[in-house]
Amino acid sequence: MSQSLLTPTALRRASLDAVLGFAWDAEALTASDVIEHVGLTRSTAIDVIDELVERGLLAELPNARAVGEYQKGRPARRFAFRADTGCVVGLDAGRARLTATVADLRGATRVVRHLSADAPQDSPEDRRRDAARVVDDALAAAGITRTDVVALCVGVPAPVDRNGSSPSHRDDFWRRMNPSFGELFGEWVPIVRVENDASLAAVAERAVGAAVGYDDFVTLLAGERLGAGVWVDGTLLRGAHGGAAEMVAFDHVAGVEGAWGLGHRVAELARRAVAKGSLPSSSALRALDSAQIDAKTVLALAAEGDAGAVVVARQVGETLAVIAGVLGSLFDSRRIIVSGAVAAGAAPLIDAALDALPQELDLPAPEIVASDLGADIVSVGAVRAAVEAARTGALDLPRFAAAS
Repeated sequence: MSQSLLTPTALRRASLDAVLGFAWDAEALTASDVIEHVGLTRSTAIDVIDELVERGLLAELPNARAVGEYQKGRPARRFAFRADTGCVVGLDAGRARLTATVADLRGATRVVRHLSADAPQDSPEDRRRDAARVVDDALAAAGITRTDVVALCVGVPAPVDRNGSSPSHRDDFWRRMNPSFGELFGEWVPIVRVENDASLAAVAERAVGAAVGYDDFVTLLAGERLGAGVWVDGTLLRGAHGGAAEMVAFDHVAGVEGAWGLGHRVAELARRAVAKGSLPSSSALRALDSAQIDAKTVLALAAEGDAGAVVVARQVGETLAVIAGVLGSLFDSRRIIVSGAVAAGAAPLIDAALDALPQELDLPAPEIVASDLGADIVSVGAVRAAVEAARTGALDLPRFAAAS
């Protein structure tokens, strides 16, 4: 819509949105900064800034002369976004563990709380109770109340559509993982988003991780099960039912045969090799019993050059190459990021995958890199998504309403 067709009310809202968006990222600003970066007239810039101060979203700072930045003439009024005027919550509602992160309106972490869940008993009621409990525990630890929360985002291990709902599944697993979280938190949080966990991992990577500056990439959550967050042409893919890049497709791919994650594959392959006695006699894995073998142990041994662990890592790395080849062929990605807890030890897998990848696709092969955002990556992405939701909706919230 051209500016000439906008009503005065729409023009005012557009100006408020533009100045608030600029202020959200700026350390401090003056009316001159707003004029330069947003393109408003001086009178409009001053008027909009004053309204945002009145709404509680900006605070006036000591003027430029008071802080030694101005020497002649009338000192400029200075303002800053009030990141502490509310908070956001990012919740990773995994099947076996829930992680709640409380952050300020810029996403700076204040408190993180974890809660182990009884995965075999993942009834909708249990999930809702545990999710509410870990969020309330995090808020209490941060010394704030529910009324301080501006926006909350939940990540779940299930497809999620644009309305925050998950489709039905053969055993209703997806809806057990997402038991109407939007309704649960919508009872007291003004802005709620529910997203697929791998999609939020991709949000985190693009905001603060290995995908900064990338418009075409895949974030691969690869612990126990595979999940993918896919960005194409700068847009996060979702699909009609939230099922874009749903990993069940790998049930039908030779060399992968299932959506089991890289961590799961490493541990299982090592256990089988030990049980069969097929590992080299020098391998430290031979001295471990089944309960002691996990992905972290095997990958650490592979990084040290243990012959048996190297064999396991190369086999799983070749599977990663097939996965990367399929994803690269479908989405023409520039980068594939191995994320989640397994990423810390993924170097042996990635090295093997890079050796095999050129044979897996005709397009230029994507880079494969490990994330450095750790096991809490979904919660990090949930915080970033909550911040963006708050930026979009803050002006419509009663707590930031203009005086009548």
